[in-house]
Amino acid sequence: MDPINIREPIKLKCDLPLEAASAMIDAALSSARASDLHPLTVVVLDRGGHIIALKREDGSSNLRVEVAVGKAWGALGMGMPSRGVVERLGDSEPMLNALAVASGGRFVPLPGGVLIADGEGAVIGAVGVTGDGSEADEKCAIDGIKAAGFQAIPDPA
Repeated sequence: MDPINIREPIKLKCDLPLEAASAMIDAALSSARASDLHPLTVVVLDRGGHIIALKREDGSSNLRVEVAVGKAWGALGMGMPSRGVVERLGDSEPMLNALAVASGGRFVPLPGGVLIADGEGAVIGAVGVTGDGSEADEKCAIDGIKAAGFQAIPDPA
């Protein structure tokens, strides 16, 4: 058996590079500015729920980072956009409470968490946006994903 060369970095597969995540965020924020929305916080998570990139606009309130992450993390955890989770669960308080407990409080059941898919339709991450109304947050997330050349789930177009 050959010895391991600890000086050579291990090559890890990256489905969603930092450059693409940053482009998604910048496009989402450009969409927000074009629509004169409130200050936003935008996060991109990899498929494991880890932060790749995050921006919080000046004037975005203190909890916005946690809310944006919670929207994206919940979408990944449930395997559907956060809007789908909200629509499916409706007013089911027991289920919402169960998800909150199971996720350690990380799940935020509000639209604005959108799944990112590659060219083959495989989910590779999620974008979470917060700061304006949920509809506007979701639109900015979708705009950002599409501008970077990826598929958004949902894609209303």
